[in-house]
Amino acid sequence: MPGIFDHPFLSGLFGDREAATLFEASADIRAMLRFEAALAVAQAKLGLIPAVAASHIATVAETFAPDIAALAAGTARDGVVIPELVRQLREAVGNEHAREVHLGATSQDVIDTSLVLRLKEFCRLLDTRLAGLIAAYDGLDRAFGARPLTGYTRMQAAIPISVSDRIRAWREPLTRHRGRLASLSFPVQFGGAAGTLDRFAEQGPPLRAALAAALGLDDAPQWQSQRDYVAEYGHVFALVSGSLGKFGQDVALMAQAGGEIALAGGGGSSAMPHKQNPVGAEVLVSLARFNAVQASALQHAMVHEQERSGAAWTLEWMILPQMAMAAAASLNRAQDLAGAIRRLGEAAAP
Repeated sequence: MPGIFDHPFLSGLFGDREAATLFEASADIRAMLRFEAALAVAQAKLGLIPAVAASHIATVAETFAPDIAALAAGTARDGVVIPELVRQLREAVGNEHAREVHLGATSQDVIDTSLVLRLKEFCRLLDTRLAGLIAAYDGLDRAFGARPLTGYTRMQAAIPISVSDRIRAWREPLTRHRGRLASLSFPVQFGGAAGTLDRFAEQGPPLRAALAAALGLDDAPQWQSQRDYVAEYGHVFALVSGSLGKFGQDVALMAQAGGEIALAGGGGSSAMPHKQNPVGAEVLVSLARFNAVQASALQHAMVHEQERSGAAWTLEWMILPQMAMAAAASLNRAQDLAGAIRRLGEAAAP
């Protein structure tokens, strides 16, 4: 059964095709093959393998299309996709240079680096959308900011505020989230069998640095059992969707109160044709709560035993892409909702 993000009709609410492309199997495979090509090229620069071998591996990896059914069978057998992927890639490279493929690397190096490569692109997408939503809030502020609005504390009417005051509470967290995205690190993962780069001795750190540079990632010592990087990505995704959930909740309550907001469109009711339900606002609340739950599970996945974990690592695969999709979908829905606002606050007195 498909999940909500790619469901045949639920994806109408939760889907995000642009973001989904970064988490598809094809994107993962392309990123893993980028790792293998970059590793060979970096090793050739340090004289660890012949330059002709690196060039051939990189050329083959650029167009290589693995047997997906065999990858699925290999993953079921080995618990990870890399042994079968590397077997197929070596076969495509040919006997003369097959032994230079994946030299000194381990499955986690490839899988984690593939994830980071795709998350770096994904976070650029989030930042662009955050900037767009901030601009939309600024437009609403210019149009309606001076109008009066009733402020509520603990769900009770409190004192008069302006629409600008309410919008500021929507906008300011997004500015901080852009700062959080800008401060994220996107490190290469390259540690070999147990994280010590034992195969390369003193050439290990220079090789890792060359690999990171080739992939456009940060150079950092292996982090295969140190999962704070992964948890931090998820934390930022949950913060984004949480802030947008607050926006959705406010809009839904303003629509319930009547007279405080006017929205274009709205969802119809099969039983009450006169209703226009604030569907976009409700979806933002649901996505915020979804990511809040997933964030807890991702914290559990930080507990990697000794030098490598199977169970905790696998848990990350189940959680982090879903959190990313929820954050991306939230930004899309929030942009739509902001664009549907036709009036905020009370009309000016004649």
